[in-house]
Amino acid sequence: MTLVLICALIGVAAGLMGGALGLGGGVVIVPPLIYLFHGRGFDEAIVAQMAVGTSLATIIVTALSSVRAHHKAGYVRWPVAGRLAGGIVVGALIGAVIADRLSGVALTRLFGFFAIVIALQMLLRRPGAAQADGDQPERLPGTGGLAAAGGVIGGISSLFGIGGGSLTVPFLSWCRLPMQNAVAISAACGLPIALAGSLGFVITGWGRPELPAWSLGYVYLPAALAIVVTSFPMAKVGARLSHRLPSALLRRIFALFLIAIGLELLL
Repeated sequence: MTLVLICALIGVAAGLMGGALGLGGGVVIVPPLIYLFHGRGFDEAIVAQMAVGTSLATIIVTALSSVRAHHKAGYVRWPVAGRLAGGIVVGALIGAVIADRLSGVALTRLFGFFAIVIALQMLLRRPGAAQADGDQPERLPGTGGLAAAGGVIGGISSLFGIGGGSLTVPFLSWCRLPMQNAVAISAACGLPIALAGSLGFVITGWGRPELPAWSLGYVYLPAALAIVVTSFPMAKVGARLSHRLPSALLRRIFALFLIAIGLELLL
């Protein structure tokens, strides 16, 4: 019961972040799940994989809610999201396989450093610089370039159990898309990341003798359901909040979250 209640609170925070900032919520979900699973006596060899797999499973429902709200507001540019999605699916499946077989300590720290660098760039950019609230022309790559970017985003996101916003939003911002469009497209891309990543963790964890009861591969169903119950409605609240904030303010808020995520991953 304690685990379920804590997971419900985690879902509140994850839903708000997913809807408002394009974050899939995994940056909030994975660390506490690792502590909770250790506390329940789960085998240490699979605790991290279960936290990541469970996080990805919850993102499926959160992403559906967030995408619906962003689509209604008219901010999702589906042609861009679709070209990213092909690479994302392949990358997410590969990421699940790597997570099952290799230690992710070095890559985690590298990603933490990358997140901090991107956040500082977003914070220190001058108001008149490139992509100043959409004043500069966009520079989106072609279909191949977007698919390749999607592969990188999907692979890293699957490794860490996140929805991809930590990479998708800065990438689209660099492509000079308005921040509201970048967040909305990131939310749309979180769905294929979660679906492909969850499938990968179910397959790679299937039949492991260390798994506790009520597990589907590396997905621990009681925790996933408790998080979903609260994250689903809060994602709608977060999405509405993002539509009411100015682009510059939203960019600064997102950058501060990226710094927190980067420090967490580094330490």
